[in-house]
Amino acid sequence: MIKKLSAFTSILFTSASAFAEYGMPQAGNNYASRVDSLYYFLLIASLISCILVIGGMIFFVFKYRRKSEFDQTPYISHNNTLEFLWSFIPFVIFMIVFVWGFLLFREAETAPKNAFEIHVYGRQWAWDFAYKSGKTTTNELVVPAGRPVKLIMTSKDVLHSFFIPALRIKQDVIPGRYTSLWFEAEKKGEYQVFCTEYCGAEHSGMLAKMKVLSNEKFEEWLSDDPMKEYEGLSLAARGEKVVSKKACTACHNFNADVNGAIAPGLKNLIGKKRNFADGSSMIADREYIRESLKYPQKKVVAAYDGKAAMPLIPLNEDEITWIIEYIKSDKD
Repeated sequence: MIKKLSAFTSILFTSASAFAEYGMPQAGNNYASRVDSLYYFLLIASLISCILVIGGMIFFVFKYRRKSEFDQTPYISHNNTLEFLWSFIPFVIFMIVFVWGFLLFREAETAPKNAFEIHVYGRQWAWDFAYKSGKTTTNELVVPAGRPVKLIMTSKDVLHSFFIPALRIKQDVIPGRYTSLWFEAEKKGEYQVFCTEYCGAEHSGMLAKMKVLSNEKFEEWLSDDPMKEYEGLSLAARGEKVVSKKACTACHNFNADVNGAIAPGLKNLIGKKRNFADGSSMIADREYIRESLKYPQKKVVAAYDGKAAMPLIPLNEDEITWIIEYIKSDKD
C-alpha cells in the first residue's frame, strides 16, 4: 500500500513539475521546485475537493429533484463512516500541508553558517548591494552558483519587500531594523528582482537583476573592483578623479571663476546666483548640482542658451556626491 502511494505521489509531482513550466516562473534552485510541489499539491487537493463537493451537490440536485407535487423528501439517516471520512481526510490533508509548509519555512529561515553574506539597502527607488570586500553595486546582485548566500537587509527610507520569483523567496525590508533571507542559486543566468511592497510613485520601477556566475567568474568579478582606486582618498579628492576620468574639464573650468566659451566655470559655485534661459533663477546648492548632473538640460544657464548641449554623463550616486564635494571644497 505504501509503495503504491509513493508511486502515485511520484507520478503526481512529476506531472506537476511538467505543468509548472507553463504556470510558474523558471525555478532557479531545488528549493523553488519544492515550493512548487507544495503549491501543486494544494492545487490538486483543492481541485479534487471541488469536484467531490460541487459534483456531489449537482448529482443530488438531479437525483432528488421533485418530480411531481406528491413527492416527499425521503428520510435519510446519518452515516457514521461518511461523517468520519469527510472530517478526517481534510484534517490529514491540512496536517500534511502544515508540516510541509513548516519544513520549507524553517529551511528558508535558517541560513548555513558558511553562507556568503551580502548587505542589501532598499531606498526609493533602487536596491544597493554591499560586499565584504568593499565592492558595491546598484540594482545588480551578483552571486556565485551552488553556494549559499545570505542577504542582510534594511531600508534607508520606507518599507520595501525583496522578491526573487525564480527562487520563490521574499522578505520585507524594514527601516530601522535588519531582516534576512538566504538562498542557493543552482542555475547560472540572470534573474529578475522586484520590490513587492508599495513604496511610492516609482514603486513599479524599483527593479534589479540577479546574476548567477560560476565560482571562478564570481571571484574574478569580486576582485575586479573599480572603487579600489579611490581607497584612502577624501570625498573631494575622489570627485577630482571622477571629473578627470569623465573629461569634465574639457568644457568646465573647476579652478577659476571664469566662464568658458562652451560651459560656465564652477569654482565658488555653491552659494552663487544662477540665471537661467527660461527667466528663472536660484542660488546654487547641492541639489542644484545633483540635478544638473542627472538632467543637464533641465536648467540651462542664460548665457549658454542655444550653445552646445551638455551630454548626459553616466554617474552613480557615489560619484555625484564626490563631484559635489569637490566643487564645494573651495568653499570649505
